[in-house]
This record gives sequence, structure tokens and C-alpha cells, in this order.
Amino acid sequence: MATIAAKCPHITVTIVDLNEARINAWNSDSLPIYEPGLDEIVRSCRGKNLFFSTDVKKGIEEADIIFASVNTPTKTQGVGKGRAADLRFIESVGRTIAQYSTRSKIVIEKSTVPIKTAEAIARVLTANETSGGTIGKKFWILSNPEFLAEGTAMKDLDAPDRVLIGGQVDDAVQVLVDIYANWVPRDKILTTNLWSSELSKLVANAMLAQRVSSINSIARLCERTGADVKEVSRAIGADSRIGPKFLNASIGFGGSCFQKDILNLVYIC
Repeated sequence: MATIAAKCPHITVTIVDLNEARINAWNSDSLPIYEPGLDEIVRSCRGKNLFFSTDVKKGIEEADIIFASVNTPTKTQGVGKGRAADLRFIESVGRTIAQYSTRSKIVIEKSTVPIKTAEAIARVLTANETSGGTIGKKFWILSNPEFLAEGTAMKDLDAPDRVLIGGQVDDAVQVLVDIYANWVPRDKILTTNLWSSELSKLVANAMLAQRVSSINSIARLCERTGADVKEVSRAIGADSRIGPKFLNASIGFGGSCFQKDILNLVYIC
């Protein structure tokens, strides 16, 4: 969101969160997370067209477009325990949007979610809209997953390999396309249907994890044969069809996303 504020000074970006301590940190000189380049962008935009607030109601009421960015951890109980994604938080966002919306909105999934999550969000929005007596609002749901790496996230946002936007209504998709087109070349903005976009994020992480797992398997073979896995990695990575990234042997792949998304994908299959 900070990058959108920096690249689109004509757009007002408001980040809302119920966690007051976290919002206070975003409004201070000590941001709650570290990412190279983030501090400079936040400082340059904050108070101009980038704002941080705990007033969720006001944020939703004033927004034309809402990016839903929440955790989607692996379920720890119930059907799909240990594999399926827990959608409680994203569904809660849907209920909150429906509760406070006074007019139509474009709602965008930024979180990594299972395929067909947009249908679940649509059901939540529709149900709450009806029960709230505010029939007449319309919600357009888009999928816009991130493809970022820790440590290079700001560079990835500034010059992305691609921006993926999935949606069922062309006019809504075009609104988001036009925002990214302020700094991303049009040929790098890919548009798909909702389900292709949701699934692509999971598949991308699975493919990257598969490369790490593959080179780890080759490392064991190298140990038995006297080959050097670093030299093998360099040799095969020089092939333009393969490339050198994610070919460093290790004890496994780090972080939480790969494991979570692979388990989710296995559950779906």
C-alpha cells in the first residue's frame, strides 16, 4: 500500500487495523516491521496521502477500493486440520465491510487464499448486506496476490516481474489495472478470472518449494558420489530454461508461507 501511495500521489491510501499498538508504531519513527526501503517510502508519504488509523468504520465508509490483507493460517482443528487454510479472519473482514459500507465497493483479496475463497467472501457480503437492511450496495471482488520475497519486497513492488489481477467484471478489473499502470508496464499486468488468480499464488509457491526440494535431493546424491552440489547448481542454473534461483541446497525451505501453501494445495487436490 505504501508503494501505491508513493507512485500515485493523487490516491489517498488509508491503512486500518484494530491493533492500536501496531498503528501507533506505523505512525512513529520505529515501524513495526523492517524491509529495506520501506521506511523511506512511509516517511515520504505519511500524512500526505498515506494514513494509518484504528478507525475501521470510517476507513470502510470512505473507501472506494478495499484491500483485504489478513492472516490465513493452517487450520488447527476441525475439517482439514493441519492442511486447509483457516478463513475465519478473511470472512470476518467480509462481515466488517458489509457492516460499515454505505455504498458500493471493490473488495480485493491480497492474502494468499484457497481457490474459490472469493465465493465465500461474496456469500458473507451478500448475507450481511441483506440482514443489515442495506440492499442496493454492490460489491465487486478481485484477486490481486503478492509475489514478494523478504529483503527485496520494495524492489519487487517497484519493478515487479508481473502484477496479477483476477476478476469476473471487466470494469472492476480495469480500475485496478489503471492504478498499477501508473508505474508498471501494461504488458506486465496480467488479468485472469478470479479462480486462476487465486490458484496461481499457491502454485507459484509450490513450484519454488519444489525447486528447493529437488536440489536438496541432488545434494544427497552429490555426497554419495563425490560431486559438489554448488557446482552442479551453477552448471544447471546456467541453462536459460532452468535459471539459477532457488537452487541453493539447504536443510529445507524456510519461512511459513511455503509449508502453509503446499499443505493448502495438497488439501485442495
